[in-house]
Amino acid sequence: MAEQKAKVAFLGLGVMGYPMAGHLKAAGYDVTVFNRTTAKAEAWVAEHGGALGVTPAEAVAGADFVMSCVGNDDDLRQVCVGESGAFAAMKPGAIFVDHTTVSAKVTSELYRAAKEAGLNFVDAPISGGQAGAENGVLSVMCGGDQEAYDAAEPIMQAYSRICRRIGESGAGQMTKMCNQIAIAGVVQGLSEALHFAEKAGLDGRSVVEVISQGAAGSWQMSNRYETMLDDHFDHGFAVDWMRKDLGICLDTADETGASLPVTALVDQFYKDVQKIGGGRWDTSSLIKRLRALD
Repeated sequence: MAEQKAKVAFLGLGVMGYPMAGHLKAAGYDVTVFNRTTAKAEAWVAEHGGALGVTPAEAVAGADFVMSCVGNDDDLRQVCVGESGAFAAMKPGAIFVDHTTVSAKVTSELYRAAKEAGLNFVDAPISGGQAGAENGVLSVMCGGDQEAYDAAEPIMQAYSRICRRIGESGAGQMTKMCNQIAIAGVVQGLSEALHFAEKAGLDGRSVVEVISQGAAGSWQMSNRYETMLDDHFDHGFAVDWMRKDLGICLDTADETGASLPVTALVDQFYKDVQKIGGGRWDTSSLIKRLRALD
C-alpha cells in the first residue's frame, strides 16, 4: 500500500505561489489553496485539482503543513493571526512554512505566536524568480527549529533545487537579505557595463559572449543581458518588490551595525526607475535609468 502523502495548504497564489503549489499537487500531495482574490484560487483548482478555502482558516483545516507566499509583513500577519487567520485553525503540531520575503521582526513575532499556539514556524524565503518557481528549481533558505525544518524539507523539495537550514528562527530572512544585497550590486554593475558598451559603439552581445566566460560572469549576465540590450523588462521580480526588500535590508543594517553603502545607493537608483514609470519592470531595468540620463 502506497504511503499516504501529507495534507498541505498553500496560502498566496501570486507569480511564485501559483506554480509552487502546482508542483506540490504534481508531487502527489493533498493540496488546498487560498488566495485573497478568490478567482485566482478557483483558476488554480480548475488547472490542478485540489481544493479551495475561502479564508486562510478554512484552507488550513486538517493540514499537516501550511505554506505561505504573500506580499509583505502586513499580508503575512493577516493570513497568520488576522481575522479567520491560519494559526487559530491549524491542528496542534502542524508546521507553518513562510516563503514570503519579510522582516526578521515579523518572523520573530510569528514564530513566538506559533509556539504559543502549539504550532511550528519555519521562515523559508526563496530565490530564483518566476522562472525558478515555474521550473521547480528555487533556492530556499530557512530558519527555525531543526525538527520542524527536517519535517518540512521533503515538502519543499517539490519546488527547490537547494533547500537548507541556515540557523534559528530569522536566519532564513537574514540570508535572503544577503541575497538581495548581492543582486543589487551585480545588476547595477551589469547595467553600467552594457551601457558603457553601447556608448562606446560596441556590440553588446559580442561583449557579453566574451566577458561572461571570465571573472565577470554571473547569473544576471547570463539570464538578463539579452533582454536588457533589447530594452525588455517584463521578465521577473519587479522593482517595487525589490525596493521593499532593500528597505528591509537597510533597516536591518541599521539595527545590526552593518555598512551597506552600495545597497543604499542602488536602492535610490531603483527609486529613480520608479519615478520614470518602471515600478513593475523587472530589476534589470536599472539600465533604463542610465539611458534616461543621456
